[in-house]
Amino acid sequence: MTEQANEGHGPLTGVRILDLTNVVMGPMAARILGDLGADVIKVEGPDPDFMREFEPKRSPGMSGFTLNLNRQKRSVQLDLKSDEGRRALLEIAATSDVFLSNMRPKALARLGLAPDDIRAVNADIIYCSAVGFGTSGPYGGRAAYDDVIQAVSGMASMFSWHGGDPAFLPSIVADKITALHIAYAINAALYQKAMTGKGDFIEVPMAESLAAFNLVEHLNGHTFEPKEEPFSYQRLRTPNRRPRQSADGWVCVLPYTDANYRDFFNVVGRPELATDPRFSTVNGRITNVDELYGLVDQFISSKTTDEWMEICEQYSIPCVPVVELENVADDPHFDAVGLVEVEDHPSEGAYRVVRDPVHFESNPWTDVRRHAPRVGEHTSEILAELGWTDDEISNL
Repeated sequence: MTEQANEGHGPLTGVRILDLTNVVMGPMAARILGDLGADVIKVEGPDPDFMREFEPKRSPGMSGFTLNLNRQKRSVQLDLKSDEGRRALLEIAATSDVFLSNMRPKALARLGLAPDDIRAVNADIIYCSAVGFGTSGPYGGRAAYDDVIQAVSGMASMFSWHGGDPAFLPSIVADKITALHIAYAINAALYQKAMTGKGDFIEVPMAESLAAFNLVEHLNGHTFEPKEEPFSYQRLRTPNRRPRQSADGWVCVLPYTDANYRDFFNVVGRPELATDPRFSTVNGRITNVDELYGLVDQFISSKTTDEWMEICEQYSIPCVPVVELENVADDPHFDAVGLVEVEDHPSEGAYRVVRDPVHFESNPWTDVRRHAPRVGEHTSEILAELGWTDDEISNL
């Protein structure tokens, strides 16, 4: 590919990230940093990131996953088990602000890429290790993928609250939540480095990230010592918390405040319910949430989705239609804000880009600076920047 990257775009312009990650968690975190302006160098081995080969794809190594997870990056392919491959990686590390990897620490150590090895060539680097489980615990070093983390973090068990079996959320939520933790941790470390000149070692474990995420609302009464009851946020545990069937489809109508419920009960012709002790206060509504949501179900079916949208807008009651995930980009709101845009990839043609949702007034999203690269596409370019000769690059 020969496109010229539009450098100097984003708050992280001038920051270099050495991205030694694969699958989703690490690549997503590095892509976020790239979207923010960082120069991200993705390093892959002789067996590249296997997400590249997921179907469908138009060209080898350029799957749909790859096009969005690896935009804003340059690609270098190195055999890290060889002396020259390791030398090249260490030279890239010497010019980087951040070394990011989701390889297991023991594997990195065997390759001579442990924190001390990287610090030997760049004493002030930020070394970020994304792992399945914190290394200080008994599960440290174990293999981990999203399903494993959903199971151990308590997420899978939540589905049994409705009387069913434990289940997995149909989303790689552990990978994506951990990616956000990686991104904010690296940004905090970059700020610290800007203030002090010193790097840091960061460990971001998937299991702890998702378990902490799950406990935000559900710890509830168990926040106290000794524990108070109940555990969990009861409003979320009722099986009646679900999208509602309107007269012509599905809708989410969520009266939330006291005023919302007063208006809602008036609209459905049951104003006396607004003063019913079961429903007149937030704690009363939570205690009686099964009964309350059962009533809401009955009321919602009396009108169409559009009618509920109009009514709820009038009274400032949260309300949206239920949108099929594959149609989200066509929803009027997401279409208007440009969440999904069509770009032209130099080798893959037209494709949809899911832009970062965060907006900076000083650096508004315009387009992709760098489209997802082919494996090793920038190896010669980057090594030449480091002073390697043509012969050295050719030998490598």
